[in-house]
Amino acid sequence: MDNVKFDDWTKFDLRVAEILEAEEVEGADKLYKLKVDLGTETRILMAGLKQHYSKDDLQGKRCIVFTNLEPRTIRGVESKGMVLAAVNGDGSEVKLLCASGDIELGSRVS
Repeated sequence: MDNVKFDDWTKFDLRVAEILEAEEVEGADKLYKLKVDLGTETRILMAGLKQHYSKDDLQGKRCIVFTNLEPRTIRGVESKGMVLAAVNGDGSEVKLLCASGDIELGSRVS
C-alpha cells in the first residue's frame, strides 16, 4: 500500500458521533439508514452493518464518522459521511471504531 502524504491526511475530518436511530432499508440485505448526532448537527448515513449489528445494538453507540466524504446517494437516500469500522480479512467480523472514554460529540479525531 502506498504512503499517504501528511497534507492529504489533514484533509480528512473524522468526528465522534452517536447513532440516534438505525432503520431498515427496503430491499437491502446489508444496509441500515443511520441518523447520527455530531454535536452541532445530525446527519443521515447509509452503512452496511446489518449482518453484524441489530438496530437496537446500534442505537446509542458512539462511533467515528468520516464527515467530509463526498455525499453519495444509495438506494435513493443521500448519505453524508461514513461510519468507520474495523473489518477482518474475510469480512466476517465488523466492529465500529469508537473513542475510548467519555468525550463530547463532534470531537475531532486526529
